[in-house]
Order: sequence, then C-alpha cells, then structure tokens
Amino acid sequence: MPKTQPLPDVAHETAAHGRTLDWVGMSHVALPLQWQGRTLAADADVEVNLIDAQARGIHMSRLYLHVQDAFADAEPNAATLGQVLQQLIDSQGKGSDAARLTLRFSPLLSRKALASDNRGWRSYPVTLTAEQGPQGITLRLALTVQYSSTCPASAALSRRANADAFEARFGAQGESVSTQHVSDWLAGADGLAATPHAQRSNAHVEVTLAAGTQSLPIESLLDALEAALATVVQTAVKREDEQAFARLNAQHLMFCEDAARRVAMVLSARNDVVRFSARVEHLESLHAHDAVATVHGSGAARV
Repeated sequence: MPKTQPLPDVAHETAAHGRTLDWVGMSHVALPLQWQGRTLAADADVEVNLIDAQARGIHMSRLYLHVQDAFADAEPNAATLGQVLQQLIDSQGKGSDAARLTLRFSPLLSRKALASDNRGWRSYPVTLTAEQGPQGITLRLALTVQYSSTCPASAALSRRANADAFEARFGAQGESVSTQHVSDWLAGADGLAATPHAQRSNAHVEVTLAAGTQSLPIESLLDALEAALATVVQTAVKREDEQAFARLNAQHLMFCEDAARRVAMVLSARNDVVRFSARVEHLESLHAHDAVATVHGSGAARV
C-alpha cells in the first residue's frame, strides 16, 4: 500500500512581496447567535492582522472553526467577545496580535400599540463590531430606527390653506355660525383643504461603548432613540392607534435637522457611550430626492 504523503500547505511559503497587512479573514460567515433566549441567524466578518511580513497567508480555516459556534449557547457580551477575539489571535501563533469580529443580526422586540391593547414584533438591524489589539478591546454598535417625519413647512402651508377654506365657508356669517356647525364642517370632507406631507425616515446610529460595559445596551439605546424621535413606525394598529399616531406627528413636526439633533441629544447624555455618529434620512414624499443630516460627538463617557 503506497505511503500517504502529507498534504501541501502553501500558506507557509514566503511572500513574494513581503509586508504586513492590516486585516485578513472572511466576510459573511453564517452562524447562530443567542439573544434573549432566542436563536437568531447572524452574519459575521472575522479578521486578524498579519504582522509577519514574510508570511504568505494566515490560518484562515482556524478563524472559521473558532466562530462558527461561539455564540450558539451564549449571548455576545464583553466577556464572550473578549474570549473569542483572544482565541482568534492565539490561533495564528505569532503571526497576529489583533483580531476583529463583526456580527450582523436583527433582534425581535415586542412593541405595544399607541392606544389599543395590541402588540406586534419589530425587527431591528444591528451591527456589532468587536476589536482587540495591544491597546485592549473596543466595542461598537450600529443601530437603525425607523420613524415618520412630517414636514414643518408643509404643515404650516396646510394650516394656512385650511384657514383660508374656513374663511371662505364661514367668513360671510360673522359670529352667527354655531360651534356645532363648524365642528360638523371640520369633520366632513370639505373640512380639510390640505394635508402636510410625511415620509418614512431612518436614523442610522453608531456608538463606541465605554470601557467596562459588560452587557450590550441594544434595547436601552433603541428605547431611548424611539422616545426622542416619538413618531416611530408601528406594528399592529386599530383606528384609535392610527389617530394617536397622526396626533404624534402633529406634535413632533421634524426637518431632518431636528431629528438629527434629537438623536444627538440622547447619545451625548449616555454614560455608556464614548463617541457617536448618526445619519438621518427623510425619504421624501414631495421630492424625488431625500433629505439627510449627519452629526457626531461625544457621549457622557468620553475619554
């Protein structure tokens, strides 16, 4: 029987053009992830640096083996992420001293309706980036919140049009018109001369978490951002919920500049945030283009 020969491993060859590399690894690795007692489908990028300028490549398969089940039984937090990152570095021998892991997943949160007893599920896309190097571990969270934005300028123009329609209908009657007559007219088809335009909008937020943060404040951040924006999109609604939503939009008229400042106000006050950046997008219903605003700053945990 012929003797089995060892399989060749060309990764151990010397690089033709030797130099170090910032990051090498794999993107879009499918894996399971635990979150609040549920198993979610996650998508991961896993990378290490290459500090041996003469090494042709890294041990790629070792990265995959270390992450494929890393979060199948344990939620990602500072402790579990630190363990995985160290395993990734150790798997490369002396060839690496830094690792980066990016996890993309969508937690499901139950949200109550505004007025009725209905509830529904909302899916929130989250990107978690954990990076470990000689200086320690850095955790970054990227979140997206969807909300409705009603244009303040359009609201002012609509109010003027409604006032003009009222004067055209009742101006000649002076003070003789009854409150009930006016109320009936306002509730009818002729009582609304114009409506302001509104659109679905997105707040894309990225935060660098403070050192010592153990549990990921995903739900806390989402709750705070939604409270500040006020007009977040809904799940199951009845007529009373839709009316409550319309009232909220009237109470919270927002240009994209207003929304960006609301987001910044929330993030700058948080003790678990070192730095933040945010971009809000109002997907215009009036224009064929969108209105956008970007802001960045420091949280209360700034260093």
